Amino acid sequence: MGMKGSGAAELTEIDRFEGGVGWLAYPGETMQRASHAVESGGKLWVIDPVDADGVDDLLAEYGDVGGVVVLLDRHKRDSAAVADRHDVPVYVPEWMSGVESDIDAPVVRFEEGVGEFALDIVVDNPFWQEGALFDGETLVVPEALGTVSYFRAPGERLGVHPMLRAVPPRSLLEYDADRLLVGHGEGVFEDVRGVIREAIDGSRRKMVPLYLDNLRGFIGL
Repeated sequence: MGMKGSGAAELTEIDRFEGGVGWLAYPGETMQRASHAVESGGKLWVIDPVDADGVDDLLAEYGDVGGVVVLLDRHKRDSAAVADRHDVPVYVPEWMSGVESDIDAPVVRFEEGVGEFALDIVVDNPFWQEGALFDGETLVVPEALGTVSYFRAPGERLGVHPMLRAVPPRSLLEYDADRLLVGHGEGVFEDVRGVIREAIDGSRRKMVPLYLDNLRGFIGL
């Protein structure tokens, strides 16, 4: 299928837990773009969604949709389409630039968080703007961490994004979460703090093995 799927989607459920669920719209794609919906503060928050037939049926199992949240400047994805169908706005962090003009739906800027989720800055520079959400149990990190194969060096359960390996976001070590939801691949539901520490502490040391492994994959060695 290639890096990013297109055309007819095939919704595949992942990451189900009490009060939340995730899905892959194109399970065969290399990028494994993961979308999530999590209940918080009496509303359902849809995070970085990739649309597919059956998404609305999946969301209907939970509470009313309070909004669609974009946590990475490159993750506009299908946020506008999902928000318009549910007559809710797209929520974008106040400090995130270059996003609002590309979203064909009402946009609400937020600074502190949504529902009971607090918003923290993971990366903020001219090339990369990423936030994380945490409500004391669920941590959502859309890009800096991932479980998809091209994020993970040999032997890793969770990997730092290849472009952040040299300077990993050490602020993510502060979280003690029951579960980690990521924007690429399935989430982590056991020993989350330990798995994050393992990924960040080994980020630089395993950088070259990851790059070599990815190179072999791309050229078919």
